[in-house]
Amino acid sequence: GGRRRPQVIGTADFYRRLPSEMKESTKIGVIMSFLALFIMIVLFLFETYAFLHRSINSIVAIDVNAEQILQVNFNVTLYDVHCDFIEVGVWDTLGTNLQNVTKDIHKWNLNKEGSVEKYHGRNHEQKQIAHEHHSPQELQKQQEMMEEGLLAAVDLTSDNIEDFHSKNDLAFIDFFAPWCLWCQRLAPTWEKFAQEVNWQHLDVGVGKVDCVAHDDLCKEERIMAFPTLRWYQGGKAIMPDYKGDRSVGSLLDYAKSKIDALEDDEYEDEEEEHHPGCLVAGHMMVNRVPSHIHMEAKSVNHELNSMMTNLTHRINDFSFGVPGVPFMSQLLHIMPFSNAIPEAEKRSNPLKDKYYPTYHFHQAFHHHMKVISTHVPFLFSSGLVYQVLAESQLVIYEEMEIPEIKFIWDMSPMSVYLEEEDRYWYDYVTSLFAIIGGTYTTLGLINKLILKIFKPKAY
Repeated sequence: GGRRRPQVIGTADFYRRLPSEMKESTKIGVIMSFLALFIMIVLFLFETYAFLHRSINSIVAIDVNAEQILQVNFNVTLYDVHCDFIEVGVWDTLGTNLQNVTKDIHKWNLNKEGSVEKYHGRNHEQKQIAHEHHSPQELQKQQEMMEEGLLAAVDLTSDNIEDFHSKNDLAFIDFFAPWCLWCQRLAPTWEKFAQEVNWQHLDVGVGKVDCVAHDDLCKEERIMAFPTLRWYQGGKAIMPDYKGDRSVGSLLDYAKSKIDALEDDEYEDEEEEHHPGCLVAGHMMVNRVPSHIHMEAKSVNHELNSMMTNLTHRINDFSFGVPGVPFMSQLLHIMPFSNAIPEAEKRSNPLKDKYYPTYHFHQAFHHHMKVISTHVPFLFSSGLVYQVLAESQLVIYEEMEIPEIKFIWDMSPMSVYLEEEDRYWYDYVTSLFAIIGGTYTTLGLINKLILKIFKPKAY
């Protein structure tokens, strides 16, 4: 019995050793050994990389986000609307309806290339312009003079405007529409102003253009609002347009200041490029309910020319962020594991850098969005990010309607939870042993097969 015990124990040896005289090395065996070693190293590197770079799983569940306020960040370039006329408003299903929001909204003027030229200022309430009141006797007298063709302000058309500029190096022109209420209030003041210019022998030609009868001329001059009061020198428009009170005294003061500027050779300092583009940027705090932000051309002192309202625009940014953390929306892109997140789950700003041209008037784009709360692993907790699914649609307006850009969104009832997939160390070690053993065994079988096939040829 004592002699059998070592034999029994010997049969349990998994690592039996062959005598050296029974071992034989071959060229094929050497090649297969190096190949096995190379494969093991490659698989080891891939397995280590996979262990160190965790994958991300997404779970869809009912949104339990209790936030009541949502921050909306926007940066939009409008290429053909002056900053003076851009109004930003917000509406939601709770009854909020704010027009011309001024808080945290800024504007920049553009040059003809569409780049930012200078800071226009914060969005502000448009100032009411004062108008001059006229007695019934004055209005009656002007009516009689008009019937007799004795008005001082010259009626201008495409046929005579060049001749008018050639005779008047300095000119002040009123572009109006007969249906415009503000133009109707200005008409007697403008005629009285023209009479004062003549009586005071000011070297200024005063004219007026009916933009309904001569719409081609007004399109050529890019008249966006009625009335537009524009100063000319040598037939060239001197910007910006007149924005002061519409009284005879104010108009005379403006004309005299322009004449003095010419005499002092200061026009170059005052001159502004004639381009109406504007960049609007800022953020709003809105209720976390279906809402929309709209941008439109609007003025409390003008009637907008619907025929010249072109809302071609580029969206530089339109995103949703956690109140107080405006850059939280970038969390999906800057975290170390961001490469593991599918691109389809990084849609925090899908409208960014999109260009929306309108090639005809009475058109504007409406952007529809579904906002989805997304919880992203961040340090030892999770950060809240808002992802967005967006579609844009070109809307056709009626001829007399002023088009507007709309950003419309509602909140998804579902939320996405992104979680890092944990992998334990023993799983990694097990995979390494599997790589070593599997590679050794597989290459060993292939080696035996090759030797069995080619051994007769080797000997």
